[in-house]
Amino acid sequence: MATSRTFVIVGASLAGAKAAETLRTEGFDGRVILLGEEASRPYERPPLSKTYLRGEAEFGAAAVHEDTYYAANDIELRTSTTVTALDAQGSEVTLASGEAIAYDRLLLATGAVPRRITVPGAELAGVRYLRSVADADELRRNVTASSRVAVIGAGWIGTEVAASASQLGASVAVVEHGSVPLERVLGLEVGTVYRDLHADHGIDLHFGVGVDSIRGREAVEEVRLTDGTVLPADLVVVGVGVMPRTELAEAAGLALDNGIVVDEHLATSTPGVYAAGDVANAFHPLYRKSVRLEHWSAALNQGPVAARNMLGELTVYDKVPYFFSDQYDFGMEYTGFAPEWDEVVFRGDPTAREFIAFWLYHGRVVAGMNANIWDVADTIEALIRADHAVDRERLIDTKVDLSSLVTPSRG
Repeated sequence: MATSRTFVIVGASLAGAKAAETLRTEGFDGRVILLGEEASRPYERPPLSKTYLRGEAEFGAAAVHEDTYYAANDIELRTSTTVTALDAQGSEVTLASGEAIAYDRLLLATGAVPRRITVPGAELAGVRYLRSVADADELRRNVTASSRVAVIGAGWIGTEVAASASQLGASVAVVEHGSVPLERVLGLEVGTVYRDLHADHGIDLHFGVGVDSIRGREAVEEVRLTDGTVLPADLVVVGVGVMPRTELAEAAGLALDNGIVVDEHLATSTPGVYAAGDVANAFHPLYRKSVRLEHWSAALNQGPVAARNMLGELTVYDKVPYFFSDQYDFGMEYTGFAPEWDEVVFRGDPTAREFIAFWLYHGRVVAGMNANIWDVADTIEALIRADHAVDRERLIDTKVDLSSLVTPSRG
């Protein structure tokens, strides 16, 4: 017999779309409503700074499903729709149109928004942020072979945009407070690999410095740095991190702490309400702490887990974190979670940009990054899950079978 229950998903994102898909594949035959602010159907964000930005891939390659999928599976996808209020006690969301929708279960997959800079000139025309497909479309229109692009921030978005803009022929400068790109996530040793990679491709790098102001009459003309350097620029791309979108949850009284607090089942502090993706700070059984992940894989995998738990299956989210990046001809996969480490060791040659880096903490592998080496991410994950001290010399020896280190050596 068909159910009369209504499940609402706020956020037509990767997490939201995969949750809706899972509800149907798990046999839920009630009403599924997927609400998204953007005009387009759900899509994956990684291509926005890479192949899509460079015009090498169409939107369809990034879309989570074909455009006919939602109607064919009786999923009410409402694009260009903003949820303005959540009544968690009354189990109801209100839209900007004034329409109220009652729900039996609710999933918040509201994602994150870019952090904005507040220096003088930050509101000038030509200062851009990259989060949505519309942002990427605008950037692609703006970046030409004659463009002078200043990228503020050398995290993943900043470095990927810098690489893509350079590949489109633009003159690119990167400004970063840290001493190397991606230092906070990867540390000095691997960050140095990315520094040299971008230097070899002609990027004008400025480390250990901030932005004093952005100047121009009506649009960007130059960026002034705190060390006095002036960078000519007609386009500025800001990539200084994101903030979880918790406004609805906060107003509704849900527990917050660096995002929406959820347990290992992705359930919030309010019964019947779940959260997934960038906005969810989820208790992770492997790490025995809450972890908020701004990763493609977290959105991909948390959406289905949340959906199963909305159906009462009590599925635990315990995936080992994973993400990837492609810059120029340098591709990598990162597996693990390393908020702290004792040392980074290399298996292979980082100067040749073909290696595996391991982050070790108390002798244990807590994360690994395979760079231009493939089909080893599963073994790296197994090493992490094994959670035992490894023989450092065997770990870095390319002649030793990596999988042989998963089982502790005896003797």
